[in-house]
Amino acid sequence: MIIKKLCKEHTKLSDSDIEKIEDIANALPLISDLVRSDIFIDCITHDPDVAIVVAESKPSTHESMYEYSVVGELAFRKNEPAALRTLETGMPTRDLKALTQENKNVRQNVVPIHNNKREVIGVLIMEKDITRDISAINKVEVLTETTEQLTETLLNIKDGRHALTYHVNDAIIIFNKKGIATYANPVAIELYQKLGYKDDIRGMEFNNLSLDENSIIEVINEPNLISSEVNVGKLVLQVKYALLQSENKIIGITMLIKDITEVREKEKELILKSVAMREIHHRVKNNLQTIASLLSLQSRRVDDKSTKKAFTDSINRMLSIAVTHEILAQSGIDEIDLKTIIEKIKNSTLKFGVPFMKKVSVSVSGDAITISSDKATSIALVVNELLQNSLSHAFKNKNEGYIRISVQKGILYSSVSIIDNGSGFDIDKIKKESLGLDIVKSIVEDKLQGHLNMDSTSSGTKVFFDFKNE
Repeated sequence: MIIKKLCKEHTKLSDSDIEKIEDIANALPLISDLVRSDIFIDCITHDPDVAIVVAESKPSTHESMYEYSVVGELAFRKNEPAALRTLETGMPTRDLKALTQENKNVRQNVVPIHNNKREVIGVLIMEKDITRDISAINKVEVLTETTEQLTETLLNIKDGRHALTYHVNDAIIIFNKKGIATYANPVAIELYQKLGYKDDIRGMEFNNLSLDENSIIEVINEPNLISSEVNVGKLVLQVKYALLQSENKIIGITMLIKDITEVREKEKELILKSVAMREIHHRVKNNLQTIASLLSLQSRRVDDKSTKKAFTDSINRMLSIAVTHEILAQSGIDEIDLKTIIEKIKNSTLKFGVPFMKKVSVSVSGDAITISSDKATSIALVVNELLQNSLSHAFKNKNEGYIRISVQKGILYSSVSIIDNGSGFDIDKIKKESLGLDIVKSIVEDKLQGHLNMDSTSSGTKVFFDFKNE
């Protein structure tokens, strides 16, 4: 009754449309338990940018992400674009970020619910926790995982099975126990037409429709879901079988065919991109190191101390950028951990940057932050410059000391601080004379969209800069 009441009050759905929504809602608990996720049905309201939750089911076998019921709550386009997109276009939406009514970040997989006129009357939503850790290449496969689970679950619902499979974005063919196709959803009919079949596939034998090497006997005797991947022409198809049972007797077989051509193509693109990115970063690193070596050779022929220092500063800046490209060449992706960069810069600097006979320890601590290569290069230059300044000037009157570099992750901005216990300096005087600090300020403000703060006393110096998150 709650579904009918909500639909009558907030939607334009007819009585027959509401009945179809109610029929599908009866299957939600089974779906929710089998896919171990929160499942919802949303319908569009009189406002095209707002949907309403008319049904829900929480998994009884796993913990729900929701503390309270959200039936009757509104879903706004700005928070749940996947639901509104599918309601609007009738196209399935996969792995799109959303903000729930309880302000939790999730990923939504959404399939449309059609009436007999092929009009979209609602959407079926499955939500997954957004904190799942997915590697760059495997992520493409996972994008379809939850929708695939939803599809497989729908196959095993006895009541209203055909109506539900009509909404699925994968090919589904149901065979009776004699191996004759008794049902094919529209996606299956279209797929076999692409493969050159001229006749109606309904009524055909299993052997004429099977796309892999499995026979019907093998499928029936296999207690678990059989899955295989086949190449048919230019298509890459994933084929799965599930037994249909009634009162512990096998009454037929369901064949699910998913077109994963795009998934495999994207995997190849990611692999090729990864290889290309590694090669590019490797070459950039080598070129920078070559230039640094040439400058080092040239600096040996210079006697003037100020000129020699200018050479050294330029070499250090190049090597700090080279460090970034070295790490990127190893990872093969265009993202990098900030602390890893700073550790590399620290180790490189300590090799020849510590003043003679001085004992200075440098530590790196804080949060793990992943940043783009462009931002990494800018931060590497800033940290290198500040670390060099500290090593060069902070301990002129001390034989030992420490420098602590700390990384802190924030919501909108993250920050890096460099703190030493040196003798301090006159900030106003240094700002006027130091090219390095001019470079630092320019990078922080222009490239990182952040702020630079310095504080120096006789007890030491603290430099803090922040940068806008990706």
